[in-house]
Amino acid sequence: MSQTRLLALVGSLRAASINRRLAEAAATTAPEGVAVEIYDGLADIPFYNEDLDVAGEVPPAAQALREAVAAADGLLLVTPEYNGTLPAVLKNAIDWASRPYAAGAIKGKPVAVVSASISSNAAKWSHGDAVKALGVAGAEVVEDGSLNFGGIGQRFGETHPADDAEALTQLAATVRLLADAAAVKATA
Repeated sequence: MSQTRLLALVGSLRAASINRRLAEAAATTAPEGVAVEIYDGLADIPFYNEDLDVAGEVPPAAQALREAVAAADGLLLVTPEYNGTLPAVLKNAIDWASRPYAAGAIKGKPVAVVSASISSNAAKWSHGDAVKALGVAGAEVVEDGSLNFGGIGQRFGETHPADDAEALTQLAATVRLLADAAAVKATA
């Protein structure tokens, strides 16, 4: 049996962000036969511009993202909420991965979205915007894999999410659902 490869895209660029720590914790919950890799390099990708998206001339950072998304069996998006919406870096990643139109690396890819914010809203607006952008891009959102964390400043400010049993249980369920969706997709 081959290993299921999940790629985590984190919408916060801060090295010590709680969203990044949630992705790290999710990676530790991966069941046997599943690997979760956190993608580094979103900060290096230029904003999507069709003038840059020319065969053989795609910026190397954007091409690397496309290749990583294409090689993954599923995607785990972990997003904070910036001014009530999706961070630009994550939306930009979706834009690059969705091209060429109707044939991008993200098309048909199972995706689960985890959102987290300091507010009690739990980044649900960002989550909704991510789901919308992913759907338009042709990804297959694993709705049952949705996960929202609110009040993360208090909950995870002093401790890593990997030390929170409830968070680990929730993240493990999301990773499992995403891995199962990827496995079904691979056999279809």
